[in-house]
Amino acid sequence: MSYAVDEKGFYGEFGGAFIPEMLYPNVEELRTKYLEISSQPEFIKEFNDLLRYYVGRPTPLYFAKNLSLKYNTKIYLKREDLNHTGAHKVNNTIGQILLAERMGKKRIIAETGAGQHGVATATVCALKGLQCIVYMGEVDIARQAPNVARMKMLGAEVRPAKSGSKTLKDATNEAIRDWIGNPEDTFYIIGSVVGPHPYPDMVARFQSVISEEIKKQLQDQIGREYPEYLLACVGGGSNAAGTFYHYLDDLRVQLFMAEAAGHGVDTDKSAATSILGTSGIIHGSRTLLMQTEDGQIIEPHSISAGLDYPGIGPLHAHLLKMGRAKSFPITDKEAVDASFMLSRIEGIIPALESAHALSILEKYTFSKDEVVVINLSGRGDKDLDTYMQYLDKY
Repeated sequence: MSYAVDEKGFYGEFGGAFIPEMLYPNVEELRTKYLEISSQPEFIKEFNDLLRYYVGRPTPLYFAKNLSLKYNTKIYLKREDLNHTGAHKVNNTIGQILLAERMGKKRIIAETGAGQHGVATATVCALKGLQCIVYMGEVDIARQAPNVARMKMLGAEVRPAKSGSKTLKDATNEAIRDWIGNPEDTFYIIGSVVGPHPYPDMVARFQSVISEEIKKQLQDQIGREYPEYLLACVGGGSNAAGTFYHYLDDLRVQLFMAEAAGHGVDTDKSAATSILGTSGIIHGSRTLLMQTEDGQIIEPHSISAGLDYPGIGPLHAHLLKMGRAKSFPITDKEAVDASFMLSRIEGIIPALESAHALSILEKYTFSKDEVVVINLSGRGDKDLDTYMQYLDKY
């Protein structure tokens, strides 16, 4: 069985490109060119060189001895937090900026929640001398102030999204409106495996360097390429897509996704799409999303700005429907607990997003000899203001 996208951009029933007519030329141009351009030897060389010498890849696959002792299993952390810019997001922005450059686009727009994709986009725009505009919800601007400062220092313009919940969904809405108004000179760098085809496939391909490295690193460290389990957090799901990519058809490997349950799946403050969502269309693709009976988006909630999204990527929706992946709802409190736990026993402060994936360790019992790889997708510097509110409780 293959979980690859088909020629029309669908993963089973999910995916596709449901877009306004004004955007059709842009999306169609990208769809017809992204595979051709990204397979050219000079593109591959520049992409790989930047990942190695600029980003600092390969990122370590770290055997977390103390964490393994605590949970009586063998736990490895894929240290995406050690990338330049502090998360996995830069893998994708480098790939897309190289595409934009080769397509003659001089104006770059992006959306961001936690700010990591915004920082990564601003970084590559500075590197390439391109104009950069980042849309970010007003709520996220307030709770992710360090990343807003980084974007501005890198020369990007940060535009607040003031509608709806003023978070990631709304920032994406504003970015799409901008793209509709400026189709000819603008390239929209989407930060996750969401949006109209070819974005989910394209972003997954650029992030697949994560699973490519995991295979080689496991071979070196344990003598085989695969673990029993791969764990990653999912908002839109780009870090999970990159972690799972080269293992999708390997049924020896179980795929676990952590979603933001917020205050709980039985409350109105949650973002656990796989439990609360139904099939529908958001931001140009069909996927699972949180919506009312008449199709209105239900506002999500998460302590984590990067998971505060009412849908998931179409690949992940397909994996869940087919039973290939399992989802775990993680509350705000459980994520904060996991953050302090990892900080205190391994000396690693994770991003709140990554802490959701760590929380699966409390939800599932792994055996002593099984190998568990967790994608530590980002570092916790950006979340220190939030963590400081809980210091007295730990």
